[in-house]
Amino acid sequence: MTLIKSISGIRGTIGGKPAEGLNPLSIVKFTAAYATFIRTHTRATTRRIVVGRDARISGEMVKSVVTGTLTGMGFDVVDIGMATTPTTELAVRTEKACGGIILTASHNPKQWNALKLLNEDGEFLTADDGREVLALAESEDFTFAEIDSLGKIIVDNRYRERHIESVLNLERVDVEAIRSAHFRVAIDCVNSVGGIVLPDLLYALGVKELFKLHCNPHGNFSHNPEPLPEHLTEIANLMTQAKADVGFVVDPDVDRLAIVCENGQLFGEEYTLVAVSDYILSHTPGPTVSNLSSSRALRDVTQQYGERYHAAAVGEVNVVAKMKETGAVIGGEGNGGVIYPASHYGRDALVGIALFLTHLAHKKMTVSELRASYPPYFISKQKVELTPDIDVDAMLEKVKETFAANEITDIDGVKIDFPDKWVHLRKSNTEPIIRIYSEAHTMPEAEALGEELIRIIRSFTKADH
Repeated sequence: MTLIKSISGIRGTIGGKPAEGLNPLSIVKFTAAYATFIRTHTRATTRRIVVGRDARISGEMVKSVVTGTLTGMGFDVVDIGMATTPTTELAVRTEKACGGIILTASHNPKQWNALKLLNEDGEFLTADDGREVLALAESEDFTFAEIDSLGKIIVDNRYRERHIESVLNLERVDVEAIRSAHFRVAIDCVNSVGGIVLPDLLYALGVKELFKLHCNPHGNFSHNPEPLPEHLTEIANLMTQAKADVGFVVDPDVDRLAIVCENGQLFGEEYTLVAVSDYILSHTPGPTVSNLSSSRALRDVTQQYGERYHAAAVGEVNVVAKMKETGAVIGGEGNGGVIYPASHYGRDALVGIALFLTHLAHKKMTVSELRASYPPYFISKQKVELTPDIDVDAMLEKVKETFAANEITDIDGVKIDFPDKWVHLRKSNTEPIIRIYSEAHTMPEAEALGEELIRIIRSFTKADH
């Protein structure tokens, strides 16, 4: 059993002893701590908290515990049922709620679940807020409501439709162009909530021919739910068999979007944001933002429009903060996460699909031709195991000194930018490792750069002994 408490929420495998897994006792404690935090800090005038969940087998059990705890803390719960993460974020704003909880372990396998915490803006809690919730949970410093102050549960199953309507109403979504293009579209929704919402979205956008994989939301994921190339062989084969124009793959909570070309080749998760940003920048001038480990292709495309690119620390909350600070018109993460402020400040695959189809319809290209129009980059992901005696901060300082002649960014680990490539080193928050991401114009170059940094790090650790 596994239970991981972090500033972004609590996640774990279902079952186990109280302190060992995600079970009713651990859920009650963490939910009560969150409710106590909200009671103390919210600016909202309602006593409502929105709860949405993905299609995981454990979802109904976890929801029952969460909603019961929230009403026991004196809050009214707006239960929106099975809903995507971005749908839940939008519902918090619409309800003028004081917070929200999304029950999803995102791309983790079916034995996992999690509570992801939102503030009254429908955005993830900051690091400081998350630390306060963790401290409240540890101290159990919360008080449940007395009989006349108990909350109630309000069931509202209309938010999926409202979310789709909000996407259709975006100025840069051209439904008529999409309808006129007569796209044949394939989707893989990995047996979660995307199987409910994506078909409705695509039909509303005017797509007439839809080829569906794993759209029954029973929670027994048909393959590993993280949308990586090795997990997407079925839809790659379907593309050529069905003669589909484009394929879309989402994770269980539908905040990440992977795209498949008409020839079955993957568009590349890093390039989901690049393509959507290309479209937005062609109509709306302004800055862009992604995290330090995302592809340089976004910077290149942004600069082609004469606009400025900004890098944020890894993590959606950090990207959102940088987007607000810089007034970015589009941003996100290289894992297929598109954040479009004209809709809301959260990764949203529905928005990504609508904007990408509009872009494709206007370009009158195949998806593979569109992909070939962007700067070619390849990312290598490697790691170094850490031992307890390694001083990571000191080692990163040595790396900075070694590469001082290059452009260095140290807001999140150390990133070294070279003229035609980069490498990013950062300590994992969940494992005793240093992650080393490197990018270049070919995969061998990217891998060689990562391996060079690994050799340098190991030489430092040997010198210290």
